[in-house]
Amino acid sequence: MATNTLRRVGLLAAGGTAYGAATYLTYRYLRSAQADRDAANARLVEGGPITSYVTDPKRTDTFQEIAFGYDDQIGKDEFVMGIGLLRRALLFFHAKGNVLEVGAGTGRNLGLYPSSVDKVVLMDTSDKMLEKAKEKIKGMSMSEQKRYELHVADAADLSRYADGSFSTVVDTFGLCSFDDPVAVLKELQRICKDDGKILLLEHGRTKTYEGLSKYLDSNAERHAKNWGCVWNRDIDDILSMADMEVESLTTWHFGTTYYVICSGT
Repeated sequence: MATNTLRRVGLLAAGGTAYGAATYLTYRYLRSAQADRDAANARLVEGGPITSYVTDPKRTDTFQEIAFGYDDQIGKDEFVMGIGLLRRALLFFHAKGNVLEVGAGTGRNLGLYPSSVDKVVLMDTSDKMLEKAKEKIKGMSMSEQKRYELHVADAADLSRYADGSFSTVVDTFGLCSFDDPVAVLKELQRICKDDGKILLLEHGRTKTYEGLSKYLDSNAERHAKNWGCVWNRDIDDILSMADMEVESLTTWHFGTTYYVICSGT
């Protein structure tokens, strides 16, 4: 009897400790996030040297700064949200032939391209991000390494490629980071074959949960400051302004993650 009582007391103590720790960590996180948000929003003061992290065209500099630890930090969130499964499905079922991936970053899609893909060109404005991708490619077999090519370039200017150069064009979580996402999509259409596919996996504001979009809006400056990402962009509007031929569009995570298949025409 005494043993059972002690066991219950122990469980209650452990549970209380875990609850207290979780509450404390949540409090610390929210306080930190609030302070970070206030500091970021303070940048919006009229007459300041820089008006906004969201509209600042130097946001690519942020990617240079966070490249080293990017995978470790973002990997946990993507695992919990099942983003890896969405990446895998998008490429496995729709990618083929010669592929151009813009906003490739550290190469988080590496290893997910199916055998139906002959070649993949990875492009990003951050050379440090691509250095991490290069390290991953070096760990592959020689035959697999030959499938990949890396370039530091701006996705809004793909003039190095002729019209219809690629069977598949891929962008995963890049529309939030491009200075002109509409211009990028127009370029993707130009270099994609008429019978090809443009594959997009993006995040943006939800049309279903207004409160969630308000949260994204109020924290947009903080998020752009830390990640160089404008997470409250209207993906539907961007697709419309770019005159994309959307074949299918589904959303996940309360409407904030967009899984989109577009035709090349």
